[in-house]
Amino acid sequence: MMAPEQAVFAAILTCMIAAGIALLLARWQRFAGWFTFLATAASAGLVGMAGIRALSGSSSPQATPGWLAAAARYHGIQVDGLSALLLLLAALVALPSSLYSLRYLQHFPGKAARYYPYSLIFLAALYGLLSTADTMWWFLIFWQLMVFSGYELIRLDRSASVRGANRFAIMLELACAAIVAGTGLLAHGEGTVAAYNWGAISANLPVTLSSAPADGTLAFTLLLLGFGITMGLWPFGQMWLPHASPGAPASVSALLCGVVMKIGAYGLLRYFLFLVPANALPAFPAAKWGMVILLLGTVTLFAGTMQALQQEQSKRLLAFHSIGQMGYIVLAIGTCLLLAGKPSASAAAIASFALVAALFHLLNHTLFASLLYFNAGSVQQATGTQDLNRLGGLMKYMPLTGLTALVGSFSISGVPLFNGFASKWAIFVAAIQGATQARYLAVCAAIAILTSGLTLASFVKFFGATFLCRTSALVAEKTSLRTVVQGEVRSHTGGAQAGSLEVGWSMQLPQLLLALMCILLGVAPGLAFAALQRAIAATPQGVGAVLAQAAQGAGGTWTTMAAPQGTALFVPLALVALLSVSFLIAYGISRLGSASRRAAAPWLCGYAPEAECERYIAHNLYGDIKRYFRWLSPAGDGKVVAVKGRPS
Repeated sequence: MMAPEQAVFAAILTCMIAAGIALLLARWQRFAGWFTFLATAASAGLVGMAGIRALSGSSSPQATPGWLAAAARYHGIQVDGLSALLLLLAALVALPSSLYSLRYLQHFPGKAARYYPYSLIFLAALYGLLSTADTMWWFLIFWQLMVFSGYELIRLDRSASVRGANRFAIMLELACAAIVAGTGLLAHGEGTVAAYNWGAISANLPVTLSSAPADGTLAFTLLLLGFGITMGLWPFGQMWLPHASPGAPASVSALLCGVVMKIGAYGLLRYFLFLVPANALPAFPAAKWGMVILLLGTVTLFAGTMQALQQEQSKRLLAFHSIGQMGYIVLAIGTCLLLAGKPSASAAAIASFALVAALFHLLNHTLFASLLYFNAGSVQQATGTQDLNRLGGLMKYMPLTGLTALVGSFSISGVPLFNGFASKWAIFVAAIQGATQARYLAVCAAIAILTSGLTLASFVKFFGATFLCRTSALVAEKTSLRTVVQGEVRSHTGGAQAGSLEVGWSMQLPQLLLALMCILLGVAPGLAFAALQRAIAATPQGVGAVLAQAAQGAGGTWTTMAAPQGTALFVPLALVALLSVSFLIAYGISRLGSASRRAAAPWLCGYAPEAECERYIAHNLYGDIKRYFRWLSPAGDGKVVAVKGRPS
């Protein structure tokens, strides 16, 4: 059996070879698509085997002698608990994205020669970045492969997304330069490749921090800058993600937010927590770095969400929300780092809980962000637009997409019994309990809780404007049952049935699977919590080794989540029981009056025609918030919208 490192390198090699074959098959788009999906599935299987073995805690088999083992060593491939977790997430997004693209790419005719080969190169680069321990040369090579292939994927529709692709390339190249410069400072310029691997830098770090503290401070500042740009920290995320994501195919947008941004979080965790050994903590100002990081996270989550609230394009709205959700992860990482620098045993326990909470929200964001991008892509393919003002009434024409979009909206908003609530609850608990060590943590937690409410408001607009309000003129035209004459929607005569706009099964299945996973981790969060604790325990490096020991007092069962020393408890099944009883009581009361029910058309204040100007649109919502927080918005956001039949 292959060792995890060999399996990961085999997955990288599979993607690279398949990319060349996909280029040869590009003339037959359907055949090239299925071949790419099978190659992606094969690589995901190899990565899954490596990740599960690394997380299981069983001893890795000895590397089988041969070229595969030698190649894995040469590329610096190293799989521990943290890298295994991120590799599994990459495979978890890549496989449904590949399946989704089979039908979705019909929206981009004649683009198979550019999409399928570059998507496999992109995936190989992501696998390499998440597994190489060579922090200089192979890191740089994999990074350039990611930027080059990502640039080509984003500008697939050159008429719409060239500027976004340029911003993506420029910002990620700046991030790469900062990361490489920071790594070079920590390695002290020793000219051998071996000096740049994780082990060498970590072993030399106590000497570096004590003998050259200024170099250490500059190095970690550059690393925070580089990984902060990648994960979308304020203000850098606003400079590239909302421009790159809307014009890219939905399957690429899911990879950008589901995996590429997580590389930034992975780097932040790797350098600030798992690179610094315990004996270097006296010379490493962990508490100060933690304060800086958690404050950046708080600003990011608030700014990203407020900017999202003002958006009226679906994928642009989701891009800003991804920035906001990364702020929650950074808040939890900062809380962990802050408390890890305290000598108290209780602080260490809370720090460990915060680390698991950060990883849990990282997992959850990967799931619901990918789901929501698939939802937005399906709506765009069915209607031809991302403009929320032109959408409405799609629930009856796209029922499965609407239902899964509702699950994604509840998840990202932190509604109980969905996975986003479980991870946000853990972050809030860690920050509030950590306030005994640093009082400003309570303020950060309060801002995060308020921002979660704003997220719900934003997705009321996203889901309501798209699926729930009255049928828009555009949707009516797409169903071929109505026509629009001078701003009025007129129904065709006869007994025609509403035409379905639902997408094909290869686009529905990824949405359904991701929605089920969001529900599963919301009802049984302990499953993820236990796996994440194993991931930390399987990464016995740096401060993470200390936190792994402190994590043993928290977690609960697979149906519960418990904070350290049982100071807080979340039991989803108890909430399910309470809601079920409440529903039965309400239903029984409603039946006591024996009142008849009838369906009637909504009253339009005396207007008989069903005119487009009488619909509630996304632009009309949250006017006061948009006005008072206009200073947070990029230029051009929140502009006046003219709707047919309505004065602008």
